[in-house]
Amino acid sequence: MEKTFLAVDEALPGEAWRRRFLSNWPEMREWYVKEGLAARPTVAGARAALEQHMPELLPIYEQLCGLVGGDDVAQRCLSCLDPPPVITGCSQAVWLGEGGPALLRNYDFELHLTSGCIEAACWRGRRVISMSQRAWGALDGMNEDGLVASLTFGGSFARGRGFSMILILRYVLETCRTVAEAVAVFIRIPVPMSQNVTVLDRSGAFATVFLGPDRAPSVTDARVCTNHQDRPVAPQQEAGSRTRARHARLAGCLDQRSIDLAKLTSVMLEPPLHRGCHPDGFATVYTALYRPREGKVDYIWPGKVWRQSFERFESGSYRHVYSVA
Repeated sequence: MEKTFLAVDEALPGEAWRRRFLSNWPEMREWYVKEGLAARPTVAGARAALEQHMPELLPIYEQLCGLVGGDDVAQRCLSCLDPPPVITGCSQAVWLGEGGPALLRNYDFELHLTSGCIEAACWRGRRVISMSQRAWGALDGMNEDGLVASLTFGGSFARGRGFSMILILRYVLETCRTVAEAVAVFIRIPVPMSQNVTVLDRSGAFATVFLGPDRAPSVTDARVCTNHQDRPVAPQQEAGSRTRARHARLAGCLDQRSIDLAKLTSVMLEPPLHRGCHPDGFATVYTALYRPREGKVDYIWPGKVWRQSFERFESGSYRHVYSVA
């Protein structure tokens, strides 16, 4: 199994964005309509919800809809409102020692459903570097004010109505400067499924927020986050996800006096945190190390580090061949 990652420096979405969208749209559309279009919002309903909850993004949404033309399904999908469920893995940790503050994360998902586009953009006058997903969402990212945000699946399979966390993450990076501002956003916007988000800013302030349609938001000072929240994990769920084993490994590392950022980063590339590729294409897709004070992020794979920063962003591509699980 292999995947090619792109790094794109594009201040505003235009023809290059449209070409990338069209190349990914067949697989994205298949995922989006798998439960039937009746389960998805209308374009009018999506616009109204965006205007209510994230009005600053509405002009960008309208611009993207113009780029995809009159495709009603594409415009619905771009809203990120009431999407089909997406179950991921992922592990992340906040580092506050020498070389920090920093946020480390592994993103675990199906290779063919991961966009794999590292994007430098400036849509509203604030520069953002992110690992984009589904056209304009963000799996993780950092803005030039030094705010970092990253997501994981929260573990519950409850369903509800709301916006995909990838778009809320984008919204936070576009509109917020501090952890406090980001947390205020996370607790007010409805989400359709269980999510954990960790935010860190250049001051060293951080928070991990547990969200879901079946619970009230919970703001915590957890420095480690995997795929459960503050509820018991069923044995069969642990067997499949190893969420507690991964959490224990990261938490144990942070408790060691001898640990440093380089060692912690290397641990992210080892089992149980790092997963080889399964026959269905599920794998640790990439590791990211964000350092907000320096405005730098390293995208990491075994044997490869691709550094990007606001000072020097390198457009290009990288193809990674994944080891078999």
